[in-house]
Amino acid sequence: MKKSLVALAVLAASGASFAQSSVTLYGVADIWLGNVKTDGAAGTSVTQLTSGGVSTSVWGMKGSEDLGGGLKANFKLEQSVAFDTGAASGFNREAWVGLSGGFGTVRFGKVSSAYNDPEGAAGAIFGSGTLGPIGIAFESDIQEDARPVNTIYYAAPTMGGFDASVSYSLDEKKTGGSELKSLGLIYAAGPLFAGLGYQTQKAYGSSTEVQLTQVNVTYDLAVVKLLGALGHVGNSYGVAGDKVNEWQIGVDVPVSAAFAVSTGYAKSDYTFAAGGPDDKVTVFSVGGAYSLSKRTTAYVGFATSKLDSTDVKTDRYAVGIKHTF
Repeated sequence: MKKSLVALAVLAASGASFAQSSVTLYGVADIWLGNVKTDGAAGTSVTQLTSGGVSTSVWGMKGSEDLGGGLKANFKLEQSVAFDTGAASGFNREAWVGLSGGFGTVRFGKVSSAYNDPEGAAGAIFGSGTLGPIGIAFESDIQEDARPVNTIYYAAPTMGGFDASVSYSLDEKKTGGSELKSLGLIYAAGPLFAGLGYQTQKAYGSSTEVQLTQVNVTYDLAVVKLLGALGHVGNSYGVAGDKVNEWQIGVDVPVSAAFAVSTGYAKSDYTFAAGGPDDKVTVFSVGGAYSLSKRTTAYVGFATSKLDSTDVKTDRYAVGIKHTF
C-alpha cells in the first residue's frame, strides 16, 4: 500500500513537471534526382539520387521548461540524415542546453555559431547548397565551421529591429580541435533585411587564423525580392596571405501564391600570396519551387559554374521534393 502511494506521488510530481515543459520532434526530408556533368579532358556525367537539394535533410528534438519569472531552460538535439542511403551519425549538427529570459539567450555545447545566424540569408535558389550560387561559389560559406563543438553562445534580446549574437569555441588543447570567435549582427524591419557575420577559425597547433566575413541584404518589393551578398576570406584554407573576394546578386519572384522562381549570379576571385596566376569561379543558377501544401514543396533547378584556370564547366540539373514536419 505504501509503495502504491509513493508511486502515485511520483507520478503526480512528474505530471506537474511535464505540464510546464514542452518537447517538439521536427525534421526536413529533402531529396533530388538529377545529373551533374563536368566537361574537359577528364569530364564526367553522373545521374544521381541525392539527399538535400534545397535544404539539408535532418531530424531533431527541441524543448523548453518554464522555470518561472520569465526564465526558461532549453535544449536541442539535431542530426543530418541521408535520405538516399538512410545513413546518419550521432547528433552531428547541434547538441546543446541553455537558458533564455529577459537577458537574452545562452547556449552551451555543439551550437550553430553566431556567424551562421546571418550567413547565407540572401542566397538565391532558396538558399540551396546544391544549386545556389552562394553554396557553390562562396568560400566564406564553404570554409565555414557552422556548428562548432565546445561552444558558448549568447544572443541579446531584439531591440528596435536589431539582433546581435556572439559565440566562442574552445579547442581544448586537443588535436582536431579549433578555436573559433564569431559575431552575428542582423537588422530586420519592414521589407529590409541586413546581416553581417564575422568569424575567425584557428586549428589547434596552427599559427594561422582563417578569417571569414559575409554581408547579406534583401529587400522585398512584394512583386520581387532583391538579393545581394558579399564575402571575404583571409588566409584561405589556412594559407597565410591567400584571400578570396566574392559577391552574389539575385532575385526571388513570387509568380503566384504557390509558385516562386529564383535566380542568381555569383563570382569568387582568388588571390594567392605565393604568386602564380590568380583564379576565379563564376556561377549562374535558376530554380522554381511549387508549394503542394504548407509542408511539402516540389522544386526544379539548374546551375552552371566555371573555374577560370582550367576552363572546366560543371552543369547541375535537379528535380526534387522537400517535406518538413
